[in-house]
Amino acid sequence: MKVRNSLRSLKAKPGSVVTRRRGRQVVINRKNPRWNGRHG
Repeated sequence: MKVRNSLRSLKAKPGSVVTRRRGRQVVINRKNPRWNGRHG
């Protein structure tokens, strides 16, 4: 899971879901797990 400066680019990918886990903003992508991301 990569940590990016901004999750905006990951949110735009098809199949992305933005959730909050343990106070962090997380992008989960089941279509392409390479685009998972964590922020905060």
